[in-house]
Amino acid sequence: MTGCRRAAATLPSMILALLLALAPASAVRAQVDSEVSFANDIQPILARRCYACHGPDDQSSGLALHERELAIAEADSGEHAIVPGDADASTLIARVASHDEFERMPPEGEPLDDSEIDLLRRWINGGAEWSKHWAFEPMKSPAVPEVGQKAWSQNPIDAFIAARLDKNGLSPSPPADKHTLARRVYYGVTGMPPTAEQLAAFTADDSPGAWGNLVGKLLASQHYGEHWARHWLDLVRYAETNSFERDAQKPNAWKYRDYVIRSLNDDKPYDQFLREQLAGDELDEVTEETITATGYYRLGIWDDEPADPLQARFDGWDDIISTTGQVMLGLTVGCARCHDHKIDPIPQADYYGMLAFFADVTPYGDRGDQQTNSQWVMESPDLSAKRKKLQRAMGRTQRERVSMEEVGIKRMDAPDQRRSEGPERKALLDEKLEQFLNESEWEQYQATRRKQRDLRRQLRELPASEAIMALATCIPQPEPTHIMLRGNPHSPGDEVQPHFPELFGQPAPQIPAATADARSAGRRRVLADWIASPDNMLTARVMVNRIWQHHFGRGIVRSTNNFGQLGTPPTHPDLLDWLAQYLIDNDWRLKPLHELILTSRAYQMSSAAQPEALAADPTNDLLWRFDMRRLHSEEIRDSLLVVTDKFNPQMYGPSFYPRLSAEVFATQSRPGEGWGESSDEDVARRSVYMYIKRSLLPPFHTAFDFPDVDISCEARFVTIQPGQALTMLNGDYANLAAGRLADRVEERAGGDPRRQVESAIQITLNRPAEEDEVIEGLALLDRLRGEHGLNDRQALHQWCLTVINLSEFIFLD
Repeated sequence: MTGCRRAAATLPSMILALLLALAPASAVRAQVDSEVSFANDIQPILARRCYACHGPDDQSSGLALHERELAIAEADSGEHAIVPGDADASTLIARVASHDEFERMPPEGEPLDDSEIDLLRRWINGGAEWSKHWAFEPMKSPAVPEVGQKAWSQNPIDAFIAARLDKNGLSPSPPADKHTLARRVYYGVTGMPPTAEQLAAFTADDSPGAWGNLVGKLLASQHYGEHWARHWLDLVRYAETNSFERDAQKPNAWKYRDYVIRSLNDDKPYDQFLREQLAGDELDEVTEETITATGYYRLGIWDDEPADPLQARFDGWDDIISTTGQVMLGLTVGCARCHDHKIDPIPQADYYGMLAFFADVTPYGDRGDQQTNSQWVMESPDLSAKRKKLQRAMGRTQRERVSMEEVGIKRMDAPDQRRSEGPERKALLDEKLEQFLNESEWEQYQATRRKQRDLRRQLRELPASEAIMALATCIPQPEPTHIMLRGNPHSPGDEVQPHFPELFGQPAPQIPAATADARSAGRRRVLADWIASPDNMLTARVMVNRIWQHHFGRGIVRSTNNFGQLGTPPTHPDLLDWLAQYLIDNDWRLKPLHELILTSRAYQMSSAAQPEALAADPTNDLLWRFDMRRLHSEEIRDSLLVVTDKFNPQMYGPSFYPRLSAEVFATQSRPGEGWGESSDEDVARRSVYMYIKRSLLPPFHTAFDFPDVDISCEARFVTIQPGQALTMLNGDYANLAAGRLADRVEERAGGDPRRQVESAIQITLNRPAEEDEVIEGLALLDRLRGEHGLNDRQALHQWCLTVINLSEFIFLD
């Protein structure tokens, strides 16, 4: 076996690739580009390595490097850190290049590498010019460059890629073979492997339009929405429980997931997609779909018994602000909660100006009522009014009952009073309450209980209605928003009005005052319209970067949730802006953008290394080849369902509960609590429909880097570690899949060992087995039977387990 087919053989190369990916991007640019950009090359070095001591918060030794006037000024020592035009006279260069550990800067951590020092030196010699951070400049409308490689660069994307390659004397890799391309695009668009029939049809099609036809077919597939919804769900920290000690269920959370899948399959314009989630209850046309979209506000973690309720309230707002800022704008606005942002021009007042837009957002619930705020009941206005009237009456009656109970409890002795605060309260009241109420009080208490029973009966008799997890109630007249000193909600400072971050240079928004009968404050609609505007300089850039990330393994800006000054500069800034404008010009629809990317020659390149290019650009920043990647956990699990012929294509609806072992349940304080039973048929559905309980993530998925669902995940880790091998060799799910694959092999090949070996490879990898693979497979079967005493079926099981552990199955070339 050659290439990526032998699992062990690929590990060193994969580890090398991962180590290279961690190398400083500036090091690569220093090798391949002669020009030095302050925004792309210098400012990231200063921000990462210098601002902690010489930035906006701390000016050690009187030196600040975050503004040009301060950086070139005389420091306390009388020296100049930066002398524009003269690097040799600049103490900054002397200190970062020093070999004396007591003089070298920065004093902690790794010293700057030679390429970073060279960039600083060339920048200073060139005049040490400052420029505004690239992401805080309006989008440009760059022309598609004219390049020499015209045959290769007919797609505009290829022209931008080729221009950078030409400039650095590099050439793109040749195209990948059709088998590799088909597997790449099936996973890239649908997250599923091609069937043998699908692969054979594509490889046999020699027409010029074969590739474009396949791309169009996959984008029209319902599996596209399922796969790409998972990327969005990672961003918005989707889960179906609240976290914290009880980690209770979020009823109907799955409807938000289905909303995302449908929106993507329908190619809903991205600006509309954002407006619906931010203000679906405030749009001109409010529908069940737009209400479902506001489930966005209910996805985060929620403590049903906080020690400090006011702190918890502001934590909930912070979760929304931080997620919205990172996901939709690529900004770490949340860093300004307690003080002005350390790096980006986001003062604390801007954080609370953003909070003011969300001031009408209610908490998820309270411990006694986790429905009213989070469950929107879809029914006629008359029925809804009647239901709410009964619910309000129920609430008043419950408060009256508790008040009367407390009268009696206060007359009890201390031990019984303590019992009333715990789980024995009901038993205590049933046993003793009558003894501590007078006759009139007891009669009133019994009347209140009868009233409660009658109200419950009336509620039960109402026609059934459908509930949606959504922003069900709002605060139409929110209290004024104040800057909280040091982020402490108990220390309000100056009042602030809703406003956009000052770095955008936008005028104050015009927000009409909410009417007396308004359902909400109307502020989120204004925010949504601004974020989804084509004039917003970040929204389109951030989204096209995410699309690029999931097709190429990393974004044009690698830090996809952070376009700020601590983020990674774009490798192809003109391409980023061109694509952003392309998205807007195509009515914010994502499928045309996918199609443009997938039909580019850049996407179709081989992943094979070229020694010259590898030496000049080891991290492939210039995109001279396609990067190999490992499948995500869901892709591996779903692929096992497909190759074992157990896949259930049912879409939408309540989530299924995957099977977990007793050992996993034992990690809970109450083993198995909050976990349901699903049929074998339901468990065979796609992983996107899997129930996500924050405190009980399935080990198979966590082994393959399933994200922390408490916070926004911009990009999953892609690790290679022993737990994955153990999961795929010893885990229950992998062994169950191997047994099912053995069943398919026996049906196809009978008891013939050679045909069994060939069939396992054909079914799993969708290609004929090579002779050396057959020889090794037969040798393994012989050893398992002769040396280890396995019978024929057991040996076949182990061969099937071996095949699903091949790198060719788990990695995309």
